[in-house]
Parts: sequence; C-alpha cells; structure tokens
Amino acid sequence: MDETRRLIRVRTRHNKPSFKRQGLWQKAKLEDVWRRPRGLHSKQRRQIKAKGALPRPGYGSPAAVRGMHPSGYEEVRVFTPAELAGLNPETQAVRIGGSVGNRKRGEIQKRAMELGLKVLNAKDLTRAVEEPAKTEEEVSENE
Repeated sequence: MDETRRLIRVRTRHNKPSFKRQGLWQKAKLEDVWRRPRGLHSKQRRQIKAKGALPRPGYGSPAAVRGMHPSGYEEVRVFTPAELAGLNPETQAVRIGGSVGNRKRGEIQKRAMELGLKVLNAKDLTRAVEEPAKTEEEVSENE
C-alpha cells in the first residue's frame, strides 16, 4: 500500500500540461476537448513550443495507479444496494450514480457504512429523512 500511495503522489506531482484544442480561444463554438491537429501548416502539429503540447506516451501516469482515485481506492460505480455485495472495503470505494434518487441513495449509503465501504460522493440526507411530508389536515389547520 505504501508503494501505491507513493505512485499516487508521483502522479499528482507530475508536470503534465493541459492539452488544449487548436484554436479553442479563437472560436466560442469549439469545445474544450482534445482534437488532434491535422492541418498541413498547423504550428501545433509541427510541435512549435508556444502553440501547446501534444499528448505523448511520456505523459501517462504509472500503470499501477492509472484510473485510481486520489485516496488510493479503486472506484466502483453503484446504482442499487445489491451491487455493494462482493466489494472489498480495503481496495475499493463506491461512487453512487448521478441518476440515483435520494431515497435509494440513503439506502446505498447506509448499506455501504454497514459493509465498511467508503462512499466518495456521499450526501447528508438527514434533513430529507427527518422532515415528513405534511398531510392535508395539517395544511388546512395552518390556513
């Protein structure tokens, strides 16, 4: 585990440029996603230093920690509480899917805590659970 932590530190310390798409700052319609420059006269394709770096093999992170969360865990995306079964709490952490609602999210977080799993995008759901919906009688009494 110490070697993994060291490699994660090396990965974060890595002096990697932000690869920018050619002409990104000139046109508003261009998205900030990498596209290889293919023009015949392209300065960036010819690797003129001031025009931005191209992704090359030397910029990659160490293979042992590639795709790993900075905390040192391997991320596993989960959408139901049943998917938590069989996960290793020492090496894996849970990221709850974005389309999961608050009720199921609460169940997943509760089950993950029982299993000793770390939830990377946990939410504080105490307010949603404590405030029950008002009944029609309570609404009519207040008016």
